[in-house]
Amino acid sequence: MKVVIFAGGLGTRISEETDARPKPMVEIGGKPMIWHIMKIYSHFGFNDFIICLGYKGYIIKEYFMHYFLHSSDITIELKNNKVQIHNTSSEAFTVTLVETGLETKTAGRLKQVQKYIGNEDFMLTYGDGVCDVNLKELVKFHKAHNKIATVTSIQLDSRFGGMEVNDNGEVIAFREKAHDESKWINGGFFVLKPEVFKYLKGDMTNMMWEDRPLERLTTDNELVAYRHKGFWKCMDALRDKIELEELWKNNEAKWKVW
Repeated sequence: MKVVIFAGGLGTRISEETDARPKPMVEIGGKPMIWHIMKIYSHFGFNDFIICLGYKGYIIKEYFMHYFLHSSDITIELKNNKVQIHNTSSEAFTVTLVETGLETKTAGRLKQVQKYIGNEDFMLTYGDGVCDVNLKELVKFHKAHNKIATVTSIQLDSRFGGMEVNDNGEVIAFREKAHDESKWINGGFFVLKPEVFKYLKGDMTNMMWEDRPLERLTTDNELVAYRHKGFWKCMDALRDKIELEELWKNNEAKWKVW
């Protein structure tokens, strides 16, 4: 099963990092965010990736073009430009890199990679989010419900703590940040049938995948949510990158399932 990754956005909310590189190439623990995402999929046996490029896509191309070299021990004879590869620690990734346009929105990017997917179910996620979802169970859930689209739904942590106060103003319960149990949101990590492209007819250049396509799938009762109650984190802003770095440094990176 192929895995499509959106990696073309401008990443304006984390411009401290993305002025020089696309957001999926922002590093956590010395490795790009997109590498962490691919390692999650690879752990569950999914190694065939299609990456939707846009903003500074050449940086992602160059990273994978030189990946084997950077992961190997080599001897270089400068006199005749001869290179000898001794061994490598490269992953078993197959990576298709597709130029989907600088300004193209997510629905348009997905439509452009249809020809590389074929007539089979596939997976889709964003290039800035990691989690510890069991992808085998996610696929099993998708097949059991036989809907066109399955989305992994998550509950965000509240940014602030909560209190319960009685009529006298006394605090009777206090808790630090917790999940907002009243709302489930789109956490990415989709599983999709090829029929999803029927919802991408016409010019999708300026259409977000999260808007009309997902809304129409919902109206047609073709979207089902897999509720994930474990770890999930999106690198939306600089504070998120710092938090992910701290988790990695302290060996608390729950998305590191490999």
